[in-house]
Amino acid sequence: MTDATTKKPLRVSVDGTAGPYILVPGEQLAEVERLLRSHGVRCWTDGNAISLNDAPAVGVINLGRRGNAVAVQSLLDAHP
Repeated sequence: MTDATTKKPLRVSVDGTAGPYILVPGEQLAEVERLLRSHGVRCWTDGNAISLNDAPAVGVINLGRRGNAVAVQSLLDAHP
């Protein structure tokens, strides 16, 4: 799946201590969350997308400590 703002693929990040997460443009939060949930992926958003320095708003989709980053990345890659 492509980031609507950067036109680059969305990536699952694993650098946090709370588990893997995805940074998603605010306009795509609902779409990506719907995709994940439709494939049985447990996830949640922080509820708000934030914008810094007039950049487009970005939200976080959390996958939790037990989130399977590899499987979720494969899912994102399979859905343009």
